[in-house]
Amino acid sequence: MIKLLRFGSSDFDAAFELIEHRAAQIPADIDETVRNIIDDVRKRGDMAVHEYTQRFDHLDLTTQRMEVSSAEIEQALSSVSDDDLDALKLAAGRIGAYHRRQKQETWLSTDEDDIMLGQLIRPLKRVGIYVPGGKAAYPSSVLMNAVPAKVAGVDELIMVVPMPNGEANAHVLAAAHIAGVDRIFRIGGAQAIAAMAYGTATVPRVDKITGPGNIFVATAKKMVFGQVDIDMIAGPSEILIVNDGSGNPRHLAADLLSQAEHDELASAVLVTTSEKMAFAVQTEVEKQLELLPRAAIARSSIDNYGAIIVAQQLEQAVDLCNRIATEHLELALDDPFDLLPQIHNAGAIFMGHHTPEALGDYLAGPNHTLPTGGTARFFSPLSLDDFVKKSSLIRCSAAGLKRLGPQTVQIAKLEGLDAHARSVSHRLEDV
Repeated sequence: MIKLLRFGSSDFDAAFELIEHRAAQIPADIDETVRNIIDDVRKRGDMAVHEYTQRFDHLDLTTQRMEVSSAEIEQALSSVSDDDLDALKLAAGRIGAYHRRQKQETWLSTDEDDIMLGQLIRPLKRVGIYVPGGKAAYPSSVLMNAVPAKVAGVDELIMVVPMPNGEANAHVLAAAHIAGVDRIFRIGGAQAIAAMAYGTATVPRVDKITGPGNIFVATAKKMVFGQVDIDMIAGPSEILIVNDGSGNPRHLAADLLSQAEHDELASAVLVTTSEKMAFAVQTEVEKQLELLPRAAIARSSIDNYGAIIVAQQLEQAVDLCNRIATEHLELALDDPFDLLPQIHNAGAIFMGHHTPEALGDYLAGPNHTLPTGGTARFFSPLSLDDFVKKSSLIRCSAAGLKRLGPQTVQIAKLEGLDAHARSVSHRLEDV
């Protein structure tokens, strides 16, 4: 049963620390395993990718092409119902509209007559998208990563998705087609990350890798960072709900379980100022758990990393929010705007009783690729900025150099960099 805790009780800190630091319980040998896979793919390319795909996904890529063909994509499209296609297209449209509002333009400043400054914004040339394909299929992850990249103007989108036993999910392929993915490869795990980071004879090298995955994928992304850019290191899913006693306990229980069913390491926490609501939600969670197809996963998550916390006042809940910096924060309050100014750390904030987290996962428009494990203290959701790069522009006239040159020379000499100073002083002699 989901734990019932009281804020400030003697056992609160120890119980909550277990939830807060659950991702730290990952086996220590993961790093070595992933490093060996990456090194092997760097050395042997496609052959290594084939072997790991055979071992982990039971798929023989020597008899089946690594790249998904256009005929397979067409077949997938024809097998998806019109209603499902319409839903995916609606989601893609809303995601595109939201991310277009984030677009920045190249700018130039001529505020100074003798110096021009600016910023040049260019899309990345080639981006790799990782789409999970183990415990469930995630067409929404395709849309959330591919649509913003296309809005940003990325030239080529490469997608990798594991297909255990060779089984391709039609909805994932359909979503890729709708979002404008250029090439799809039936590979996953650390070997897919390594293939995109370093390139093989078949898989092209990319500039950036985005998208969530299991601990092997997350570790591989961390290890190839610097060789390529990455979006973030995604950990297990999490939700924190703040409640003032208002609303329906059935809704709150369903929202907790919407994260618990993701993964055994997922965390679902409710903080409420109402003891009555706490007990009602605890009962509802048990009742609804029995109805879930993924009940075993949700049960493990709820029992180990779920909690209902009774707080004396909302200020205690706010302190907890900012300490945890959760991926998903629901303000299940009659007036969520009253508390909003006090919230400093959260990946996405869902406001009011009619805004379930699942709406953000699929159709609202903002990106569902969010910082986890407390990293919302310094990371932001995936956005258009992740798919562009910026270059500074500087143009100085002779008059501008004459105006700023002497102090430039002064600072260069202050740092003991005489060649820097001379590169300016030689020019000053000629102006």
